Amino acid sequence: MSITLQVKPRGRPIRGLPESIRLEPTDNTAKLYEKIAAQSNYSVYRLRITTDSGGKLPVPSSRDLLLHQTSLLSHGTIFVKDLGPQISWQTVFVVEYLGPLLFHPLVYLLRPYIYHDGLRAPSSLQTISLLMITVHFLKRELETLFLHRFSNASMPLFNLFKNSGHYWFLAGLLIAYVTYSPTSATAAPSNPALTYPAIALYFIGELGNLNAHLCLRKLRSSGGTERGIPQGLGFNLVTCPNYMFEILAWVAIAIVNRSWSTLVFMGVAIIQMVLWARKKESRLRKDFPEKYKKKRYTMLPGIC
Repeated sequence: MSITLQVKPRGRPIRGLPESIRLEPTDNTAKLYEKIAAQSNYSVYRLRITTDSGGKLPVPSSRDLLLHQTSLLSHGTIFVKDLGPQISWQTVFVVEYLGPLLFHPLVYLLRPYIYHDGLRAPSSLQTISLLMITVHFLKRELETLFLHRFSNASMPLFNLFKNSGHYWFLAGLLIAYVTYSPTSATAAPSNPALTYPAIALYFIGELGNLNAHLCLRKLRSSGGTERGIPQGLGFNLVTCPNYMFEILAWVAIAIVNRSWSTLVFMGVAIIQMVLWARKKESRLRKDFPEKYKKKRYTMLPGIC
């Protein structure tokens, strides 16, 4: 027997939103989104459906969740919110990482004009810093395009500017301007006893991070939203070894460029990664209460 759900807008009016919609109990929630999107002429990614007017009881768009498995049948009414213009997560990451890839080579090449320092050649540490940071963010771009699988298809367009600021300003302009200055610590001669071990640590961090991302990729099919318990190098130590190896790579960069600007970027990034890692640990415990082996440390063994 088909069911009829009453449809009401939440927040700004949605032109073309139907007053009701008819579905089968065996339909999945993704079809619910698709039918409302088709009738209102909106993208499914721009809509958020809840069973309450306050927006605290969301209905996820999933091809694995059937209507009769939700509380929709008992509520009988759904509320639809227009989230505003959206942008794909893949595009978000590509734009974010583009900032450092533009600023670092640009500042490095234009040093004589930016710092009015004649044609003095860059130091070996400045060149190594450029290569390490460029390779790091180039790797991120390639992972975004060919490796990562996203559980959410899109995010509000406005958030792009907020998210990009972290990378364009802190990792891009700030680190570049300080690192390639003729008065920076990076302009001093290299100390092989520090530089070579730092380069080795950098490659350990980058390769370990890549391996963790490969392990995470295997948990989700292309276009799917399913979750699983990650396994592989580092996952027996912490919840998010990808963050652990990320930090190792940036510690190596900080050793090479000796810049306070790098430490500022690292500090902000670590705070954010701690929050994400704790959220990930909480979700794994909730989704797999019997199977998941709880971790004491989410990101750095013995620390956090």
